[in-house]
Amino acid sequence: MADQRVAARYAKSLLDLGKEMGTLDSVKADMDLLGKTVAESRELRLLLRNPIVKHDKKLAILTAIFKGKVSDVTMRFFTILTQKNRESALEGMGTEFQVQYNAMQGIQMAEVTSATPLTPASRAEMEKLVTEQTGLTQVKLTEKVDADLIGGFVLRVGDIQIDDSVRTSLRKMRISLQENTYQQKV
Repeated sequence: MADQRVAARYAKSLLDLGKEMGTLDSVKADMDLLGKTVAESRELRLLLRNPIVKHDKKLAILTAIFKGKVSDVTMRFFTILTQKNRESALEGMGTEFQVQYNAMQGIQMAEVTSATPLTPASRAEMEKLVTEQTGLTQVKLTEKVDADLIGGFVLRVGDIQIDDSVRTSLRKMRISLQENTYQQKV
């Protein structure tokens, strides 16, 4: 939890710095790469958390991984983090940066899970539903397919979940029938 707060603060600082220097797009691309790299590499996550490994060694590894792939601003930021003993914050920084960037740009992230791939019409309907829920006009929709839903969809927008799946409807019906059967026996 503490690392997440630290990651959020550093992400905010980097966001402000990128905006001020006019390099926000390249910094965002760098943070996307960082988030992807950290998520895919268990060894890197363990290294960043390891208090035994010296800071200069961690910086050397980060430099070896990211040199030439990220901007100078981001590399300098990595240097500052390692000097301040905050390498573990890098694990959550990519995600936190994305969240804050989207909020600043007025972009709403949403995830829809459906039994079959969405058609263009149903995708547009989902985006419209998210726009109505949030008031934000830009929507980035992540799509997942889960055949266990049988039909319908589950839409997640931030902390809100709209479950209009056949699986959930059947579960509710089963619970209702069980309650009715129990009440009739009593």
